Amino acid sequence: MTTIPAPVVAARPALALPTPGDPSLVRRAAGPLGTFNAAGVLRPADVHTARAVARMAGEPDEQVQLALALAVRALRNGSVCVDLRTVSGTVFDESEEQVDLAELPWPEPDAWAAACRASPLVTVGDGSSSRPLRWHDDQLYLERYWQQEELVRQQLQQRYAGEGYAVDDERAATALRRLFPRTDLARDEVDRQQLAAAVSLLSRVTVLAGGPGTGKTTTVARLLALLRDQPGPELRIALAAPTGKAAARLEEAVRSATAGLAPADQDRVGEVTASTLHRLLGWQPGSRSRFRHDALDHLPHDVVIVDEMSMVSLTMMARLLEAVRPDARLVLVGDPDQLSSVEAGAVLADIARAPGEPATALGSALAGLGLPGVEQEASPVNGVVQLTRPWRYGGAIEELARAIRESDADAAMAVLRSGAPGVGFCELELDPATGGVPGADDLAELAGAVRDAGRCTREAATAGRVRDALAGLDQHRLLCAHRRGPYGVARWGQEAERWLAEAIPGYAEDGEWYVGRPLLVTANDYEMSLYNGDTGVVVDTPQGLRAAFARGAEPSLVAPVRLDAVQTVHAMTVHRAQGSQFTKVTFVVPPPDSPLLTRELLYTAVTRATDRVLVLGTEEAVRRAVQRSALRASGLRGRLAGSPVPA
Repeated sequence: MTTIPAPVVAARPALALPTPGDPSLVRRAAGPLGTFNAAGVLRPADVHTARAVARMAGEPDEQVQLALALAVRALRNGSVCVDLRTVSGTVFDESEEQVDLAELPWPEPDAWAAACRASPLVTVGDGSSSRPLRWHDDQLYLERYWQQEELVRQQLQQRYAGEGYAVDDERAATALRRLFPRTDLARDEVDRQQLAAAVSLLSRVTVLAGGPGTGKTTTVARLLALLRDQPGPELRIALAAPTGKAAARLEEAVRSATAGLAPADQDRVGEVTASTLHRLLGWQPGSRSRFRHDALDHLPHDVVIVDEMSMVSLTMMARLLEAVRPDARLVLVGDPDQLSSVEAGAVLADIARAPGEPATALGSALAGLGLPGVEQEASPVNGVVQLTRPWRYGGAIEELARAIRESDADAAMAVLRSGAPGVGFCELELDPATGGVPGADDLAELAGAVRDAGRCTREAATAGRVRDALAGLDQHRLLCAHRRGPYGVARWGQEAERWLAEAIPGYAEDGEWYVGRPLLVTANDYEMSLYNGDTGVVVDTPQGLRAAFARGAEPSLVAPVRLDAVQTVHAMTVHRAQGSQFTKVTFVVPPPDSPLLTRELLYTAVTRATDRVLVLGTEEAVRRAVQRSALRASGLRGRLAGSPVPA
């Protein structure tokens, strides 16, 4: 094991004493709100919101105020609601540190729930309401988020219950055989890509689920040809993704897959463009959650295909569903095993794993197409088709991803220690008790990957080769779970920049906008069509220095003076890396007690790599990650199994 010293990081006590001037503490906060604020569980915004709302509604009960503050706080951690029976055992990740909850004065759950149900702040059950909180299925929601979850439930159930589409069976069967040739499948084996395309042709809602490299975008490309092969007016099809980077990757992947089709099918697909969801829905200045297209002004498209659905929040899903025409096809593409949106909700996982009955009408329609093997298996539930065969990579990366998905820690460690070409493991433990920084000699492989990618990017950017510079960014990516501290982006980004400065003469010495500087957009800029998480690079062009961002067929070039919320990105969080792929990935695993360390985090990190992934951390931390699933409170999954509401 290599032990690398790190800066001292003080642990936060379970019940911190108020310190004058501490911005995290609310002055004169008494009762449970003050106690939980001092412990680091509640932020000032949680406390102030709870006190203000309770004051306006005349609610003096401190237990109800605490529940309200926890409901506000839950949204920051990705939960849509809070379950008072289990909240005391929830892992809190404020400041990315573990908080010991044992000493906190948690109310007795039954009495707490009764107080909330009786409060003038709370609406119990279904129905319209103007109260700020909602109690439903033993969970407490902020009313806005209950309404959004209810809208998603109603919209999906109405679409599930709607009639399928009438198609030319003979023409569809011929196209499916042509577009999905069965070259290496047994006679009665189901081609799941072919099945997904057929379900998308017949159904109002399809969920195309699968891990990286399982052929999701290939299926989308062939689906476009299949849809436009049907008789009748040409369908208007929209391709979208949550971020600009994901949209660019979707567009490029579909273009690449289309190039392998027959000329006639390439003509059917036509020119491929993809946009962000914000642009598709029509961003409006002055509003962060409402768009031009909504329930009163539907999108004109006949088919809407959304990639990287794991990144879509509950709020965005609600806006999307109300904007899509009720008679339009909706195809949701993504990996439900990845990290969910940074905002509240785990929509894709809830939809893909919601219980339900096989659709018999869909099964009959599929049988009419004569697809091999379809009659031997149950019809899809809620339009979900899972792709399982990896095409992009195999071997060690796929074995590792499978072991993580299956929570098999022994298998995961066996792959990491196997010495296989696609994976590497460095037993690395940071020592918080002493100062110092890691040296390149201890991390030779990581330092080499950083230098190689940096040189490639710098040389291309200096020569004005924009595409090559952007490609250089994707040669290697250093990923972390934390933003700060010894395992964080800030610290490891500094190390990467030091390695680059040692290897490349004059690196980063030309001012803020130096050539080859890797950029990360940290806030949405709708006017510039740049979105949080987009990455780019500073390049030298005949017009001067420009920031280049990948945007499908043609990169976007922006004058640096027009950029606002950007920062240098030598390392990034796993969350920000979603929707991206890199040739090589290095993941710094946080310590075993990190509340951010989950199965979804580790899986998302290792599956960003196409050729090789290097994991830095302790075996204990890796095992803890494989065995711990992220917990996001939501009622959507269970409610989707209920009776559909009339349209």
